[in-house]
Amino acid sequence: MTTADHDRRGSTNRGGLVPPEAAAACWTRATSGWGDGDVTAGLSPRLRAVVDALPLRPGLRVLEVGGAPGAAARAVAQRVAPDGHVLVVDRSATGVAATLRACASEVAAGLLSARCCAAADLQPAPGEAPYDLAFACRVVAFDGRHPHLLDASVAGVRRLLVTDGRLLVDTGSPLRVLWPPDDGVAV
Repeated sequence: MTTADHDRRGSTNRGGLVPPEAAAACWTRATSGWGDGDVTAGLSPRLRAVVDALPLRPGLRVLEVGGAPGAAARAVAQRVAPDGHVLVVDRSATGVAATLRACASEVAAGLLSARCCAAADLQPAPGEAPYDLAFACRVVAFDGRHPHLLDASVAGVRRLLVTDGRLLVDTGSPLRVLWPPDDGVAV
């Protein structure tokens, strides 16, 4: 399925297809009480564990793959502020639009941006600084459901990372280092 097909048919989830308007309305309801406080309070226990396990500090540049609609990215942006940045990459234009709406204050502050792209197709934008860390939650290219996508997707992420940057995925306890490959340890 291409990105265009994905967007035309709506966002996918375990229960099947959800029209983009319904997904956006659901996200708006779910995040309406977040305010300006600690946004991890609005995360699911799984996403909270992932964000808590990330080695974050102010000033880091973080790439989240498959991060729409921005729940974890918003919490990460809070932890890398004031000088850090989070780039959310998702193959769904609908998901990217939902991320930009849900994270409007972080976008306005320069803490967060979003890009519609598959991991395998990632290329640095002209003048874009590299990212210190990348992470992904339930992304089929990284979690074993589609092993034929793994190498190209890791290569795409690596193009945006600093030389010693790491890619963490939620197949560990709660995270596992996917890149560099010799780490392979849980975080």
